[in-house]
Amino acid sequence: MNQLLVVAFDHFDDARTAMTRLRSLEREGKIRFEDTAIVERDPDGTAHVKNEISGTTETAAVIGALVGGLVTFVFPPAGIAIGAALGAAVGRVLDTGVSDEFVDEVKKTLRPGRSALFLVVKESDADATLAALRPFQGDVIQTTLPSEIEEALRQALD
Repeated sequence: MNQLLVVAFDHFDDARTAMTRLRSLEREGKIRFEDTAIVERDPDGTAHVKNEISGTTETAAVIGALVGGLVTFVFPPAGIAIGAALGAAVGRVLDTGVSDEFVDEVKKTLRPGRSALFLVVKESDADATLAALRPFQGDVIQTTLPSEIEEALRQALD
């Protein structure tokens, strides 16, 4: 089952740096993401959201491309449109990522000069993930992690 983790960091660049560390763990096979997003609020109060490609988006794109290619072969003019429409429909059906409304809610409450990281995790090595986040200070905004792992994360971010 996917786990949601949202952390607000004390410094503007910390969410981006933490995501770089977590992507390194992903390359090592120690964590797998369904979806990720970063929110940064400039010192002047301007907020920026960076949604990364999710597993759902990738799946929908592959299905759309395959069907579009097949339909293009059989019915050339309609294939591209049908493939794109099918990819979008699959994406909506499979959407299990970070809710845009929730990202907007956090974006509005994030203090200037801070950043937040949204993760929907498929699976992870908890010890490696905690070690990657330990150098940062911040607050857990929301999580669906088991209580003992959530507490260890809170302590790591203190």
